Amino acid sequence: MRVSSGVSGLDPLVGGGLPAGRLYVLSGPPGSGKTTISTQFLVEGARQGENCLFVSMHESRADIVEDMSGYEFGFDRAIETDRLTFVDVFSSEGKRLFRPPGKHRDASSLVNRLTGFIDSNGIDRVVIDSTMLLDHFLADAESNTIQFLTSLKRTDATVVLISEMTDPTAYADEHYLAHGVVFLHNFLEDGGMQRGIQVLKMRGTAIDTDIHDLSFDDSGVSVGTKRTER
Repeated sequence: MRVSSGVSGLDPLVGGGLPAGRLYVLSGPPGSGKTTISTQFLVEGARQGENCLFVSMHESRADIVEDMSGYEFGFDRAIETDRLTFVDVFSSEGKRLFRPPGKHRDASSLVNRLTGFIDSNGIDRVVIDSTMLLDHFLADAESNTIQFLTSLKRTDATVVLISEMTDPTAYADEHYLAHGVVFLHNFLEDGGMQRGIQVLKMRGTAIDTDIHDLSFDDSGVSVGTKRTER
């Protein structure tokens, strides 16, 4: 089974959609489109009647609604339905799910609470923004990250983990453990900032690994032609 990314032009790069129930890492530098792509992914799920969860380390619900309000894909409408749950880890609701960092932090309690929430609420799609969540809440980031990500892979949800990253060759644990890795590029050329998207890894399906143009308009982010074809 495959699920649509909700991003025009992306599904054909991964064989017609993302294999469902797997863990994907979406990496790239600031301003490359990670949050916009992730919200489109969740809105598409909500549109199809799926239960979706956005776990945010960086933005409040009000902030992300405002940030996405300039697009027409309907994040503001989706978040008002019971199909899309938004959790700010520093809000009172978030603190019930994620205990504040303390002296005896470990992966087990965090994993149990998050995967328990996913399973008990029948969550189909999850976005976690971002890997800074792991550094903040886990005392031994390296070994606990492995446990955290392995447990996420064992849920039935399709999970997108956002990773701040500027060098596509500097792989971290999450890139090795994930079923798929998508990298976003920023280029300074033609007198301005140009963006690109590249599928680096996708287990179980044929992929197009070339860099494609990534553009923003009122409908959100869309994937265009190979950069070599421009």
